[in-house]
Parts: sequence; C-alpha cells; structure tokens
Amino acid sequence: MTLSIVVFNFYPITALMIIILALLNDIPILAIAYDNTKIQKRPVRWNMPEMLTVASTLGIAGVLSSFLLFFILEELEFSTQMIQSMMFAKLVIAGHGTIYNTRIDDWFWKRPYPSWILFTATFSTRVLGTLIAVYGLLITPIGWTYALYMWAYALAWFVFNDWIKMLTYRLLRKRGLYV
Repeated sequence: MTLSIVVFNFYPITALMIIILALLNDIPILAIAYDNTKIQKRPVRWNMPEMLTVASTLGIAGVLSSFLLFFILEELEFSTQMIQSMMFAKLVIAGHGTIYNTRIDDWFWKRPYPSWILFTATFSTRVLGTLIAVYGLLITPIGWTYALYMWAYALAWFVFNDWIKMLTYRLLRKRGLYV
C-alpha cells in the first residue's frame, strides 16, 4: 500500500475495502487455532532465521503479484475504481492462500491436510469477498468474468508461491544455512 501511494500516487484499495478485508481475514485467522498440524514429541524450537527468510521471500512475491496485476490493469486502461475493486478481489482471494503456503514446510498438498474448520473459514470468506466484488456491495462491481480472472490469477500465484517456498527451504537447507 505504502509503496503504491508514495511511488505511484495511487491508492490500490479504499479505506472501506481495507476494513472489509480485515473483517474477512479475522475468521480464517481464528480458525488457524483448529488446524491440523505436525505434532512433535518434544517442545519445538523455532528456527527464526529460516522462518524470517521464507516469510520475507513470500512477502516479496506477494508484493510482486500485486504490482504485476496493477500494471496489467493500468495497461488495459481500467478506471481507478475498477482497478481498486479488482485489487480488492485479488487480495481477498489470494490472501488466504498464504495460510496454506506457510502452514507446513512441504508442498501445500502434503499431509497433514488442513482441518475442515480452517478450509471452510478460508473458502467461505473468499466466496463472500468475491460476491462483494462481483455485485459491488459498497464498491464498484467487477462482474463474474473479472472475478474469475482474479481467481485464476490468485491460484496461479498460490502455486508459484508454494514453489518459491520449497525452493527457498531447499536452498537454505542444502547450504546448511539456518539449520
């Protein structure tokens, strides 16, 4: 947000969209407590340097995905309000993907699988956010076609982010860094 405002003098989402995003993110965040996870026999000591490196790498990838979408929408000459609504849709759809990318240090499709509570919370809030964007509840409507594009875009970046995560772990562990 800050980089977009400072560098491009553009507000990618409105204050109201930020509030809606925060509310939609609260439910999945609460559901994380009920997720399935790997259980260790001894207390786990977190490898903070490794965790911060992976988190930073995924954070940079997330920023890149948002700026790439912004540039695509600018090139296609969408209105400011439409760009903001599509950015909102992208953030609400893709944001929950980060939970699945980071919940285990393996590919997202590997065990332990997410709990039904977590899956239901993330999927239902994505759908609700999509409906808000499609029908324009308090924002400019984007329609179903653009909503499907945002789902495809978010899914592609989700898979790419998981690949980036695995590559980062592999490089760190292969070189003996942070082990």
